[in-house]
Amino acid sequence: MIQTPENGVLVQEILTRCTGYLDQISSHSLQPYRGCSFGRSLCGVGCYVQHNFFVTRGRPWGSFLEIRRNAAEVYLRTVERERRWASRQEKKFSVFCSSSTDPFVPQERKSGITRSVLMAMMEQPPEELILQTHSADVAREGPLLAQLRERTKVRVHVSIESDRETLPSLPPPAASVERRLEACRQLTQAGIRVLVTVAPLLPIKHPEKFFERIAAVADGVIIDHFIEGDGSPTGQRTRKTPLVEAMRAVDPASVELDYRDRMVEIARQVLPGRVGVGQDGFADRLF
Repeated sequence: MIQTPENGVLVQEILTRCTGYLDQISSHSLQPYRGCSFGRSLCGVGCYVQHNFFVTRGRPWGSFLEIRRNAAEVYLRTVERERRWASRQEKKFSVFCSSSTDPFVPQERKSGITRSVLMAMMEQPPEELILQTHSADVAREGPLLAQLRERTKVRVHVSIESDRETLPSLPPPAASVERRLEACRQLTQAGIRVLVTVAPLLPIKHPEKFFERIAAVADGVIIDHFIEGDGSPTGQRTRKTPLVEAMRAVDPASVELDYRDRMVEIARQVLPGRVGVGQDGFADRLF
């Protein structure tokens, strides 16, 4: 059961200055929620955030969600300060939403926190907005994102880690592959830039067909392996989880970095000039 504070929580800050992996991708991250309802789905099994005690405070990942009900208000109150900070750092004021919690958890349908932030950005837009999600629900905001695109650069990243729906002994994904591909199609038709993030890369059954399907509904693809991608040098964080052994059971080669390089090669044959790898890909540097 997901534990949520009855009336949500109030926060003092909502724009976090990026460091580490995100430093070369955006100037700020924004988390409409803390915790994640998808923590017990497939994406949550290897999620690096579960190792962050600052976020979990010892609670099992997937067991809690804090709804930041004043997120939009705080954004509007602090946006000019953070815009000036980004300028002093000679950075574009870019917001990544989000790095720790999916902005389209099921509770978003009722609470509308992410939507309220998007509305606030209509009033005070960043120079760039990157929305990262595992959920097909992002397509619900297609009309609003199309409006926001008139005011700032908008990019949506939809995570589709494989053409497989499940791995042995692991839970299903937050949304089916079909639903996520359909969400990409709807957003692309609305004129929104969409990148599919195959991250972390899981064993792919039919690589050429998988990338052909992505090519038909998205502007590009980002491929990232848990090695080099989970914030530890050799993927130690992910190796602590059941994900690696489940991957090995399907395809032993998939747990090695060479597997990523093979999939990148196939993807570039299908989507020439539209493939990004790791940090470069998340920064929209595609080749």
